[in-house]
Amino acid sequence: MSTLDQIRQPVAKEMDLFEDKFKTAMQSRVPLLDRITRYIVKRKGKQIRPLFVFLSAGMLAEISEATHRGAALVELLHTATLVHDDVVDDAYERRGFFSINALWKNKIAVLVGDYLLSKGLLLSLQNKEFHLLEITSDAVRRMSEGELLQIEKARRLDITEEVYFEIISNKTASLIASCCAVGVASVNQEADLIERARQFGEKVGLAFQIKDDLLDLGDDPTGKTKGVDIKEKKMTLPLIYALSKCESSEKRRIISIIKNHNENPKKVAEVVRFIHESGGIAYAHEVMRKLQAEADALLMGFPNNVFRESLQQLVAFTVDRNK
Repeated sequence: MSTLDQIRQPVAKEMDLFEDKFKTAMQSRVPLLDRITRYIVKRKGKQIRPLFVFLSAGMLAEISEATHRGAALVELLHTATLVHDDVVDDAYERRGFFSINALWKNKIAVLVGDYLLSKGLLLSLQNKEFHLLEITSDAVRRMSEGELLQIEKARRLDITEEVYFEIISNKTASLIASCCAVGVASVNQEADLIERARQFGEKVGLAFQIKDDLLDLGDDPTGKTKGVDIKEKKMTLPLIYALSKCESSEKRRIISIIKNHNENPKKVAEVVRFIHESGGIAYAHEVMRKLQAEADALLMGFPNNVFRESLQQLVAFTVDRNK
């Protein structure tokens, strides 16, 4: 499997430049805001989303200033949603760092999220890049709807596979889809190419979420406590499949454990074992690999170059990662 450094090689210069441009995009004259945004930059993750933007653009044309603004727009909106998510979830840690709400409390965290959203909107409006703003705003709408649908359904634990895909399509896949669409739209106005890039990103996003489901249940050294999704009463694809294949009495028993005994490690281990033995893991693997193949097939419709190769490797990295 290619490393992220190898995958980002065709756009390494742009990714380095992006870091400075992203810092500039977040700047404020309010000292407290500046201190917080510097902290946000310091704890940045792998920057997978800007990577999707740059590789998608490079695949079709020379990367432009509009591509850089598109990548900053995606990252600003994504960071804003993460800051708000941590408040909603009462989360005090993200990527090994304290969350904004842990250090500066909820009120400031919500305002910082609002500030980042507004900076993203202004970045597009000031450059009259309404098409890029439309793509990303739609992703933010879908992410909110997906989160609310999950909250609504989680109370009853009656999520079907169809509803599961509706949730993860909105919550996770919409953002990666928007990255790919923004990348292409920043260098090319052809609607069918932008739509194909969006569909490609959607497939990758769905596969990414299923991989997350599997990592929570597998034997890989993920650093993630096994069964966290069960403790949080999340209905994942392996669990949904396993429940669909068992007797109704067994289904009631497993759902009862998830509802009432999700803090008991032995009971959680029992559910994990049930999922493994019912074929939930194998089924989710099969669906993930099918989505990977569909994403690869969509890529074949684009010019064959180093950027397309890197995108294909990035898809493989997404589904083969162990954390």
